[in-house]
Amino acid sequence: MPSFDTVLEADLVKVKNAVENSAKEIATRFDFKGTPASIELKDKEITSIGDSDFQIDQINDILRNKLSKAGVDARFLDVGKVEKIGGDKVKQISKVRNGIEIEQSKKIQQLLKGSKIKVQGAIQGDAVRVTGAKRDDLQAAMALIKAEISEFPLSFNNFRD
Repeated sequence: MPSFDTVLEADLVKVKNAVENSAKEIATRFDFKGTPASIELKDKEITSIGDSDFQIDQINDILRNKLSKAGVDARFLDVGKVEKIGGDKVKQISKVRNGIEIEQSKKIQQLLKGSKIKVQGAIQGDAVRVTGAKRDDLQAAMALIKAEISEFPLSFNNFRD
């Protein structure tokens, strides 16, 4: 029976390169000289450190720029709140999303059930497997998921005929 998997996977190599390029730009920019501005990636968490909220916003703009140049969607980032740390410094932790959460998986499943397309969605860990009798139904399901779920950059793999 034809099937495919709906997944949410960021290319971590490209994310790492974008963070490293952002760190290089921060180190060389004139407006960041003499400040504790920095950015680093550790275990799918990007930590931005700066003097103020404004500086954190500038660091995030640089990161988004580098991510888009690397071909990584900025919607993969789950941006946290700005927290105060020692002295006048602030930090912000952004998590790199990997895998579809249970609520989103259920939303995709309900979307497929509510449509007139003859396919079934099954939650398998952090992915949703969609099966159907016809290849055309699966392609219609892909188009429906892409159109309706826009808050995450979903992709499809393991297409089996």
